[in-house]
Amino acid sequence: MTVRALFRAAVVDGTPPPHNTLHLKVFYPAQLIGGDREQNLGIVSANAEQAPFPVVILFNGINCGPELYQWLAIALAERGLVAVTFSWVAENLPGMVALTPGVDLAMLMPERYGQGPTASALPALLNELEQLNNAGVLAGLLDLNRVILGGHSAGGRVAIESVSPAFFPSVCAAFAYGAHTAAVMQLGYPAGKILPLPDQLPLLLMGGTQDGVIANSCDRYGVTWERATTPVERTFREAIQGGRDDSYLLLLEGANHFSFVDPFDATTGRAFVDFPATQPDAALRELMAEAIGLFVEAHGGGSHPEAREALVKRLGAPQPLIAHFERR
Repeated sequence: MTVRALFRAAVVDGTPPPHNTLHLKVFYPAQLIGGDREQNLGIVSANAEQAPFPVVILFNGINCGPELYQWLAIALAERGLVAVTFSWVAENLPGMVALTPGVDLAMLMPERYGQGPTASALPALLNELEQLNNAGVLAGLLDLNRVILGGHSAGGRVAIESVSPAFFPSVCAAFAYGAHTAAVMQLGYPAGKILPLPDQLPLLLMGGTQDGVIANSCDRYGVTWERATTPVERTFREAIQGGRDDSYLLLLEGANHFSFVDPFDATTGRAFVDFPATQPDAALRELMAEAIGLFVEAHGGGSHPEAREALVKRLGAPQPLIAHFERR
């Protein structure tokens, strides 16, 4: 499988410059066919035989560069999907300029939470996907009724909080690693509160038993977590009702907060508060990519009972890298 990528830029409406521009990298299944454009410009055609392509949008953690998720974007493109990473430098908090997934703080406030998406970059991303579907190597090849949101850490949180047909009709599922919906007390919430999710579409929540970033951030929520995975588990059990058998909890044995990135970058973010991983990161990422790929095949639009069975069989079997698997 040949995977190629192209770059785009998009403006976020309502955000003042210079912090109003997203830079996208769009990975797609490609096909080398020769010709001047390919030879001289490196413009490689998409493999139209696999189209239309569902689209996965990957939201990065705060101060985690989009290149840290290229491993997953390539793995998804190899499965016949289009995957989008993006970079956005913005001032989400007063006086703090950072690389952000786009967190709409206004929609996290108690009086507004649940009334709209918290992913402030998503409207611009969806608009740019429409433009890509109109012209260029991906013209007419994107299935924009099958958009899956995914992310890591804060990016995972905005992904799972924004996956509702009431917010974006084109979005059909979401996944997250190292993310939860514990409420920040500084915003006016009581200690230990888990905020509800839209709970209308398929969901995959993943966490690592060695997540030191989550374990060392509990003061924000006014509690001390029993385990590093406690807020992820509580989000799965309290933020959704379940009952549709399309929501999953996957806890990875020995994975830490940054097992989800490659290459590891200690120069930004809060990697210094993480715990050491006790399992090989490459093996953990391979399992994560497989789990996400199977989840997207099972729930990325339409009914696919065989893919659902394959997902449950693969993740439900006893194995050293899986601490717990559950479906609701």
